[in-house]
Amino acid sequence: MLDQQKAPFTSYQNTLAFLFEQLPMFSRIGSKAYKADLNNIIALSNAIGNPHLKFKSIHIAGTNGKGSVSNMLAGILQTSNYKVGLYTSPHILDFRERIRINGAMIAEQAVVDFVNEHYALIVSIQPSFFEITVALAFDYFAKEAVDIAVIETGLGGRLDSTNIITPILSIITNISLDHTDLLGSTETAIAFEKAGIMKPKVPVLIGSAHAETMRVFVQQSLLKGSTLYEANLFYDVVRSKVDATHQHLKVVHKSKHTITDIVTDMLGDFQLENIKTVMAACDILVHYGLLIDMDAIQKALFKIKQITGFMGRWHTVQQQPIVIMDVGHNVAGIKIVAQQLQQLKANRKHIVVGFVKDKEVAAALALFPKEAYYYFVAAAIPRALPSDDLMQVADAMGLQGVVCSSVADGVVQAMQAMHSEDVLLVTGSFFVVAEAMILFPSSLK
Repeated sequence: MLDQQKAPFTSYQNTLAFLFEQLPMFSRIGSKAYKADLNNIIALSNAIGNPHLKFKSIHIAGTNGKGSVSNMLAGILQTSNYKVGLYTSPHILDFRERIRINGAMIAEQAVVDFVNEHYALIVSIQPSFFEITVALAFDYFAKEAVDIAVIETGLGGRLDSTNIITPILSIITNISLDHTDLLGSTETAIAFEKAGIMKPKVPVLIGSAHAETMRVFVQQSLLKGSTLYEANLFYDVVRSKVDATHQHLKVVHKSKHTITDIVTDMLGDFQLENIKTVMAACDILVHYGLLIDMDAIQKALFKIKQITGFMGRWHTVQQQPIVIMDVGHNVAGIKIVAQQLQQLKANRKHIVVGFVKDKEVAAALALFPKEAYYYFVAAAIPRALPSDDLMQVADAMGLQGVVCSSVADGVVQAMQAMHSEDVLLVTGSFFVVAEAMILFPSSLK
């Protein structure tokens, strides 16, 4: 139980310690922290004046790609002269990454003040870490009078704490198997949970779907009276060139028969689908009254990482030898990462990899190249799969490597073994990437 005597907090550090250590946190303890209802967030919101009713929002769910789509949309809206809130999760290096306005993270003191002001409420309601973070974000966006907030769901959609908002647009990026213990064991079951973000009369955009999941989306949109859009019916996106920092795209508008050049710092094949979704979302938002033009889209997509502080998706942190970080953490995400790695020319490929316990580890490892050399690690969280256990699974699949004592140890061993024409990939978990990224401080500037 929470102790009333511990408040108020005197520093950002001890406030964070309280949030991380005292509140049930999914990243730390897994499904025990998941609240399968909206009761707590509704109670929190009522008590603090329902701040989510005081700003417009865009709601984004999906198995993969929702972080990229959220950041790109926020960057485009900011470049279009809107004051934009952005809520994403989880963070990589700093808790405040979750809550931004026009790219700037929430101030440390704002976090301290919110927790101190509402500590008695927190003691009374006993919310999870995610629930209190959502309440903090919505309160901050309301107080700072954002024009619009881009809100990424945490887990699922229907019962996600962010799902108290009524947005001007709902977006579902794609569906694949992840968190099956909580969301369902089939893609159609997961699609139903993601479709839970649909609201009556609010338009909804689907980034990618197959026949079975689209059937769920159509049915749910009809029940809600929501206009359903598909990104594939708006645009085609083709890459014409790629270099170390940007990819050059040709974006074809299917109904207008126009071709637009887009250069973006969002690297990776998977971003082509995400950009198609973002472009379609911009068309829909313009139709419903927002002021966004192609010039703003082009300017924003050129430097999304600079505008919003986005990182961790096919993120090159060193050029020679090349070191890449990617937070791919489920089978669908790892498949994309493995395909991307296959395209890279290298003398030898090194992979630092670690997972959490609730992932389909064998299925994910089966996607990795057998010729690479592996450094098996475990992030410093209770949910992490022990590196010895990971190596046993990998060894049965013919993957060669070594067990490492920590993520840092894995990165150091890999860097010592690498030659200038080699490539290192760090992947498998947000938490593995977080621990590895701090070893490359120059990439964080």
